[in-house]
Amino acid sequence: MKAQVTLTPNEGKRLIAKAIAALPEVRSALASGRVLLKGGTTVSAVAEELCGCSLRISGRVSPLGTKASGSKAKEAPHSVLVERGQVRNVDDLLEETVERLAPGDIAVVGANAIDVHGNAALMAGAPLGGPPGRILSGLLAQGVEVIVAAGLEKLIPGRIEDAVRAAGRAGPRVAMGMAVGLMPIYGRLITEREAIHALAPVACTVIGAGGILGAEGSVTMVVEGEPAAVMKAFNLVRALKGAALSGLEDSLVECAAGMRACRAHLSCIYRLPTLARSDT
Repeated sequence: MKAQVTLTPNEGKRLIAKAIAALPEVRSALASGRVLLKGGTTVSAVAEELCGCSLRISGRVSPLGTKASGSKAKEAPHSVLVERGQVRNVDDLLEETVERLAPGDIAVVGANAIDVHGNAALMAGAPLGGPPGRILSGLLAQGVEVIVAAGLEKLIPGRIEDAVRAAGRAGPRVAMGMAVGLMPIYGRLITEREAIHALAPVACTVIGAGGILGAEGSVTMVVEGEPAAVMKAFNLVRALKGAALSGLEDSLVECAAGMRACRAHLSCIYRLPTLARSDT
């Protein structure tokens, strides 16, 4: 039996979150280990599934470009550690937290770009990538399993390594929002496709992307398998229709300028001093 489903980006985030929450290794880490959740809208949806809390959203891509948060609710957690039923804000303790992690523990992070080879990267607008930039490599060094939660809307037409070379905070002379670099992330990538397969024993094929009237960034897939399994997948998607964006509401307000360090600001475009021009 075959069925066709369409997921908007917000619905896809919720489906990915449900799949990650159901993974045996995640259930095991919740029971006897630790789960580190590094903020972002998809990971915030994971946090809601695992512990009923939304995360503070920091950087984001909006119609104005790559922007920072304008929220003053800095005390709300962007990253949390779930350990034996307890949830702790670890924003100021990220490095120490990673040092305590061990094999069997899980870290869940988001991504801004993925490619067809399963590679992923995270945008960085702050110097040194901010706190997340200082701990991403440490997660792998600890032997922790990293799960990358990212919808297929993040799929780029090329290789992550080429995108990393092209990007850079110091490179662009003008930028919509703040100029960003890309930090590669190594881990198990979970998109809508892997999420459906994790939640129901079906084959899943992406047959289209994009849409209109609120379906911009959506993904359309065909699921195939035994009738009961296909209907399970179909009903899982149908139950998510109209899902809202996850994240602490106050933190969704974006910074008016994007970053305070810019030298000039006009319509959210940062202009660095122009080079001297020769008229000859």
